[in-house]
Amino acid sequence: MTDINALFAGFGGQGILFMGKMLAYAGLYGDKQVSWMPSYGPEMRGGTCNCGVCISDEPICSPLVTTPNVFVAMNKPSLEKFINDVEEGGIVILDSTLIDSVVERKDITVYYVPATQLAADNEMSGLANMIIMGKMMAATGVFTLEDMEKTFRKIIPAKKAHLVEKNMEAVKLGAAL
Repeated sequence: MTDINALFAGFGGQGILFMGKMLAYAGLYGDKQVSWMPSYGPEMRGGTCNCGVCISDEPICSPLVTTPNVFVAMNKPSLEKFINDVEEGGIVILDSTLIDSVVERKDITVYYVPATQLAADNEMSGLANMIIMGKMMAATGVFTLEDMEKTFRKIIPAKKAHLVEKNMEAVKLGAAL
Protein backbone atom coordinates (compact mmCIF):
# COMPACT_ATOMS: atom_id res chain seq x y z
CA MET A 1 0.00 0.00 0.00
CA THR A 2 1.24 3.48 -0.70
CA ASP A 3 -1.22 5.78 1.08
CA ILE A 4 -2.55 4.63 4.43
CA ASN A 5 -5.71 5.92 6.04
CA ALA A 6 -5.77 3.79 9.16
CA LEU A 7 -8.30 3.67 11.94
CA PHE A 8 -7.50 1.95 15.25
CA ALA A 9 -10.39 1.37 17.65
CA GLY A 10 -11.02 -0.37 20.97
CA PHE A 11 -11.26 0.24 24.69
CA GLY A 12 -9.02 2.63 26.59
CA GLY A 13 -6.12 0.70 28.10
CA GLN A 14 -5.64 -1.59 25.08
CA GLY A 15 -2.93 0.59 23.58
CA ILE A 16 -5.06 1.99 20.75
CA LEU A 17 -3.53 5.47 20.84
CA PHE A 18 -0.05 3.97 21.23
CA MET A 19 -0.60 1.92 18.03
CA GLY A 20 -1.55 5.08 16.17
CA LYS A 21 1.47 6.89 17.51
CA MET A 22 3.69 3.98 16.47
CA LEU A 23 2.33 4.02 12.93
CA ALA A 24 2.73 7.79 12.69
CA TYR A 25 6.37 7.67 13.79
CA ALA A 26 7.08 4.75 11.48
CA GLY A 27 5.68 6.87 8.65
CA LEU A 28 7.99 9.72 9.61
CA TYR A 29 10.96 7.36 9.54
CA GLY A 30 9.87 6.39 6.04
CA ASP A 31 10.03 10.07 4.98
CA LYS A 32 6.26 10.24 4.52
CA GLN A 33 3.71 12.95 5.26
CA VAL A 34 1.85 11.98 8.45
CA SER A 35 -1.14 12.97 10.54
CA TRP A 36 -2.28 11.39 13.82
CA MET A 37 -5.62 12.22 15.40
CA PRO A 38 -6.61 10.55 18.68
CA SER A 39 -10.17 10.45 19.99
CA TYR A 40 -11.28 9.12 23.35
CA GLY A 41 -14.15 9.50 25.75
CA PRO A 42 -13.91 11.06 29.19
CA GLU A 43 -13.81 7.62 30.82
CA MET A 44 -10.24 6.97 29.63
CA ARG A 45 -9.22 3.44 30.66
CA GLY A 46 -12.11 1.13 29.85
CA GLY A 47 -13.98 3.71 27.75
CA THR A 48 -13.97 3.66 23.98
CA CYS A 49 -11.19 5.27 22.02
CA ASN A 50 -9.95 5.40 18.47
CA CYS A 51 -7.37 7.19 16.43
CA GLY A 52 -6.82 7.88 12.80
CA VAL A 53 -3.45 7.95 11.06
CA CYS A 54 -2.84 9.14 7.53
CA ILE A 55 0.43 8.39 5.76
CA SER A 56 1.15 9.62 2.25
CA ASP A 57 3.85 10.77 -0.13
CA GLU A 58 1.70 13.88 -0.75
CA PRO A 59 0.60 16.59 1.70
CA ILE A 60 -2.35 15.47 3.83
CA CYS A 61 -5.31 17.82 3.59
CA SER A 62 -7.34 16.47 6.52
CA PRO A 63 -6.41 14.29 9.50
CA LEU A 64 -9.91 12.78 9.60
CA VAL A 65 -10.13 9.12 8.63
CA THR A 66 -13.72 8.58 7.52
CA THR A 67 -13.12 5.74 5.06
CA PRO A 68 -10.12 3.78 6.30
CA ASN A 69 -8.21 1.48 4.00
CA VAL A 70 -6.73 -0.16 7.11
CA PHE A 71 -8.93 -0.80 10.13
CA VAL A 72 -7.85 -2.39 13.42
CA ALA A 73 -10.59 -3.42 15.85
CA MET A 74 -9.65 -4.53 19.34
CA ASN A 75 -13.24 -5.03 20.58
CA LYS A 76 -16.65 -5.93 19.20
CA PRO A 77 -18.34 -2.52 19.68
CA SER A 78 -15.58 -0.91 17.59
CA LEU A 79 -15.91 -3.53 14.87
CA GLU A 80 -19.66 -3.00 14.70
CA LYS A 81 -19.31 0.79 14.67
CA PHE A 82 -16.69 1.13 11.93
CA ILE A 83 -16.70 -2.00 9.72
CA ASN A 84 -19.03 -0.50 7.12
CA ASP A 85 -16.79 2.56 6.75
CA VAL A 86 -13.81 0.53 5.47
CA GLU A 87 -13.22 1.23 1.82
CA GLU A 88 -13.57 -1.51 -0.77
CA GLY A 89 -10.30 -3.44 -1.03
CA GLY A 90 -9.32 -2.39 2.49
CA ILE A 91 -7.62 -4.45 5.17
CA VAL A 92 -9.24 -5.26 8.52
CA ILE A 93 -7.31 -6.76 11.41
CA LEU A 94 -9.22 -7.78 14.49
CA ASP A 95 -8.41 -9.36 17.82
CA SER A 96 -10.32 -12.62 17.48
CA THR A 97 -9.76 -13.40 21.17
CA LEU A 98 -12.11 -10.56 22.06
CA ILE A 99 -14.27 -10.48 18.92
CA ASP A 100 -16.26 -13.60 18.17
CA SER A 101 -17.92 -12.17 15.04
CA VAL A 102 -17.24 -13.10 11.46
CA VAL A 103 -17.09 -10.19 9.04
CA GLU A 104 -19.62 -10.74 6.26
CA ARG A 105 -18.16 -8.26 3.77
CA LYS A 106 -16.49 -9.92 0.78
CA ASP A 107 -14.90 -6.77 -0.68
CA ILE A 108 -12.23 -6.44 2.03
CA THR A 109 -9.44 -8.63 3.41
CA VAL A 110 -9.97 -9.63 7.04
CA TYR A 111 -7.31 -11.06 9.34
CA TYR A 112 -8.47 -12.75 12.54
CA VAL A 113 -5.58 -12.49 14.98
CA PRO A 114 -6.02 -14.00 18.47
CA ALA A 115 -3.71 -11.29 19.81
CA THR A 116 -4.86 -11.23 23.43
CA GLN A 117 -4.55 -15.01 23.71
CA LEU A 118 -1.16 -15.03 21.96
CA ALA A 119 0.08 -12.32 24.33
CA ALA A 120 -1.03 -14.38 27.34
CA ASP A 121 0.45 -17.61 25.97
CA ASN A 122 3.83 -15.99 25.24
CA GLU A 123 4.31 -14.01 28.47
CA MET A 124 3.62 -10.74 26.64
CA SER A 125 0.95 -9.34 28.91
CA GLY A 126 -0.30 -6.01 27.59
CA LEU A 127 1.28 -6.46 24.15
CA ALA A 128 -1.71 -7.71 22.14
CA ASN A 129 -1.63 -4.35 20.38
CA MET A 130 1.96 -4.92 19.23
CA ILE A 131 1.08 -8.37 17.92
CA ILE A 132 -1.62 -6.66 15.86
CA MET A 133 0.93 -4.05 14.69
CA GLY A 134 3.19 -6.85 13.50
CA LYS A 135 0.35 -8.34 11.48
CA MET A 136 -0.44 -4.90 10.06
CA MET A 137 3.21 -4.45 9.07
CA ALA A 138 3.18 -7.78 7.23
CA ALA A 139 -0.22 -7.19 5.59
CA THR A 140 0.43 -3.65 4.35
CA GLY A 141 4.20 -3.40 3.91
CA VAL A 142 3.88 0.17 5.18
CA PHE A 143 6.87 -0.11 7.49
CA THR A 144 9.73 -2.46 8.32
CA LEU A 145 11.06 -4.08 11.48
CA GLU A 146 13.86 -1.51 11.42
CA ASP A 147 11.29 1.31 11.33
CA MET A 148 9.49 -0.28 14.28
CA GLU A 149 12.64 -0.61 16.35
CA LYS A 150 13.60 3.03 15.66
CA THR A 151 10.09 4.04 16.62
CA PHE A 152 10.18 2.09 19.89
CA ARG A 153 13.52 3.64 20.76
CA LYS A 154 12.06 7.09 20.06
CA ILE A 155 8.81 6.89 22.02
CA ILE A 156 9.60 4.50 24.86
CA PRO A 157 11.22 6.56 27.65
CA ALA A 158 14.89 5.80 28.37
CA LYS A 159 14.05 4.53 31.86
CA LYS A 160 11.88 1.84 30.20
CA ALA A 161 14.31 0.98 27.39
CA HIS A 162 14.22 -2.66 28.50
CA LEU A 163 10.70 -2.83 27.00
CA VAL A 164 11.95 -2.31 23.44
CA GLU A 165 13.00 -5.95 23.03
CA LYS A 166 9.74 -7.37 24.41
CA ASN A 167 7.73 -5.08 22.12
CA MET A 168 9.84 -6.16 19.16
CA GLU A 169 9.21 -9.82 20.04
CA ALA A 170 5.47 -9.13 19.96
CA VAL A 171 5.71 -7.34 16.60
CA LYS A 172 7.71 -10.25 15.13
CA LEU A 173 5.15 -12.74 16.47
CA GLY A 174 2.34 -10.83 14.77
CA ALA A 175 4.29 -10.47 11.52
CA ALA A 176 4.85 -14.23 11.38
CA LEU A 177 1.11 -15.03 11.52
